[in-house]
Amino acid sequence: MMGVFNGMFPILQGKEDAARRFASETVGGRKADFEAMQARSNVTRETWAMQETPMGSFMLVWFEGDVEKAFGDLASDNSDFATWLRAQVKEITGVDLASPPDGPLPDVVVDWRA
Repeated sequence: MMGVFNGMFPILQGKEDAARRFASETVGGRKADFEAMQARSNVTRETWAMQETPMGSFMLVWFEGDVEKAFGDLASDNSDFATWLRAQVKEITGVDLASPPDGPLPDVVVDWRA
């Protein structure tokens, strides 16, 4: 089922540069692996945006595709790329993508298209 995910991940204090390097490497040297993972998970578009706030920095992640499949695949994929990606996310944000979230996924309340 196609849908959208729009969530924010906290960036641990002092990890902003590491988050930027992670993003650059994901769509740089590891782009082919990232694209292959996205294709397997039926993700058709994804954006990451860094947002600095008085409460700290966050990585805003938006993607379009099969949200449940994408998170399920990411949690269970044992490829070198997925293992690296999960480790980077955990080190930079403290979020463990191999475990289900404590609460519900973000509730998309507007998804408008022309």
